[in-house]
Amino acid sequence: MDPRPSGTWGAGWRSPEATTLATESLDYCWRFFVGESEAQKAATKLVGILEAEGVPYAIIGALALNEYGHRRVTVDVDLILREEDLQAFKSRWIGRGYAERVPGTGKLLDTEFNVHVDVLSTGRFPGDDKPKPIAFPDPATTAVRGKPFAMLPMERWIELKLASGMVAAHRLKDLADVQELIRTIKLPLTLSNALDPWVRAKFEELWHAVDDGAAEDPY
Repeated sequence: MDPRPSGTWGAGWRSPEATTLATESLDYCWRFFVGESEAQKAATKLVGILEAEGVPYAIIGALALNEYGHRRVTVDVDLILREEDLQAFKSRWIGRGYAERVPGTGKLLDTEFNVHVDVLSTGRFPGDDKPKPIAFPDPATTAVRGKPFAMLPMERWIELKLASGMVAAHRLKDLADVQELIRTIKLPLTLSNALDPWVRAKFEELWHAVDDGAAEDPY
């Protein structure tokens, strides 16, 4: 029997499954914005381990984006480690709260919080991992330390995001992250002077798109 009252407007009713998924998603978003999501707990645990062991690292991805000033929910943890530190971490911690999602790689799983942890090794390349002027840096010499975690200077993070989005069609959200950061914290066009020339034009293109859009938005 159709549960809808007669005369109800709309194209139909959502399934109970879809409603449950939406509720769970909203609940996660709320927990994220109060700092209690699984991803944030996993990051806190991981940072605690690395800091205690004196391992240089840099949190990147959306967790860093939030610290730079643009709020966006994420469900995973991305970070840079030197390759030797990644291998040492795996030898000590696989089976002790962490597992490999893909054997032999930096694609890990925090088994306590069921959170994906993606480790990018120093010297590898963003997006398609093909050689380019921009590579994942050594956190020992580039990371800025502080609460709640160590991360890259914003300019270096922007370079990685732009380089990734420019070469990998499945990583267009990386360009969107830069564009939203430009919009949210009103980055100046002159910031492009601090970026590697390989990505400078893309930053300027995104900056002008934000600037032109703000002028033309009819809403």
